[in-house]
Amino acid sequence: MRPFDGRRVILGVTGGIACYKAVSIARLLTQAGAVVDVILTRAAREFVGAITFEAVTGRPIVPDILDAGHALSHIRLAKEAELVLVAPATADLLARAAEGRADDQLTALLLATRAPVLIAPAMNDGMWAHALVGRNVQVLRETCGYIVLDPAIGPLAFGEGVGPGRLPEPEAIVAHAARALETARGLAGRRIVVTAGPTREAIDPVRYLTNYSSGRMGVAIAAAAWRRGAHVTLVHGPLEVAVPPGVDAVSVTTTAEMRDAVAAALPPADALVMAAAPADFRAAEEAPHKLKKGATAPTIVLAHTDDILATTRDLRKPGAVVMGFALETSNLEEHARAKLAAKSLDFIVANDATEPGAGFGTDTNRVIVLDAQGGREALPMMPKVELADVLLDHIARELEARG
Repeated sequence: MRPFDGRRVILGVTGGIACYKAVSIARLLTQAGAVVDVILTRAAREFVGAITFEAVTGRPIVPDILDAGHALSHIRLAKEAELVLVAPATADLLARAAEGRADDQLTALLLATRAPVLIAPAMNDGMWAHALVGRNVQVLRETCGYIVLDPAIGPLAFGEGVGPGRLPEPEAIVAHAARALETARGLAGRRIVVTAGPTREAIDPVRYLTNYSSGRMGVAIAAAAWRRGAHVTLVHGPLEVAVPPGVDAVSVTTTAEMRDAVAAALPPADALVMAAAPADFRAAEEAPHKLKKGATAPTIVLAHTDDILATTRDLRKPGAVVMGFALETSNLEEHARAKLAAKSLDFIVANDATEPGAGFGTDTNRVIVLDAQGGREALPMMPKVELADVLLDHIARELEARG
């Protein structure tokens, strides 16, 4: 996750049962390349020991502001921080921060820093629903400009049942942290539609036509676009990977359903990335009952499915950037160039399905990016999560050029 490479992140941990998740957050940030300094409030130290965080970050815990020799440490940290993340944030922390208090290291740092601040509350559902907590959250969001996540809905502390108040999972919080660091990279506020995965076309009630697409490339693009500040609609068929946090996901099965979902999302979109692999053929007539195995195999007559890029062309907003994909087994660039022109694309990403480590079902890919002006960029083999950012860089530059 390149947004964290060498970035200084301050992780503030307040006292609550969700403290145990903060250890995982610190570990994930460190593994992603961040330099993580942890501030534990006095109450947090009653739940998780400092040595635990030191073990996962490789760095000592930030001393208390009242410890001898550390009275001005919050000023230094405030200047060095590129992101301040508070997780979990108790109702007490929200109240003290909203009042502008500076009675410990964490609240003093919040007042002194100019870095983005991300707060992930966790508390009893009744406390979260209280009007005073709501007022404090509003102050932090609107007056301070902090990013305050809504708690997740799920099991609360023992005996408290299920409700809103649970700390979001560490992976989701880290994704929001990445977005807070990346929103200046050309896509903030943009609307992007991304398609991912295969589609399935029924032959009979138990069989279908499809392909080997896993959805990894499209999901990586959607995740990276959201991380970079875009509003992302992900239209996806059956996936082998999880839908990333933050995106508006629309699940479909058939090519016709994907066409309709793209058509609905496309008019306000600044960009369309057609990374899905919709089935090119369907059964001309779906059998109403399971086809039985007999002496001779049944004949299945195929028909073309709709071309999504072609049928939605007139729905594109003026100035929208459109990127397609071409997976080929021969004459790669020739076929890709033809598709680029025929479907009025700005970019096409071409790759060879027969190359080991590229194409369907892999975590890596090697592609050639062609553009409508005749440009060509051959990229080396790389993880799809890294390739996603390279492709989005093309889109961001083109959007900027178009104003």
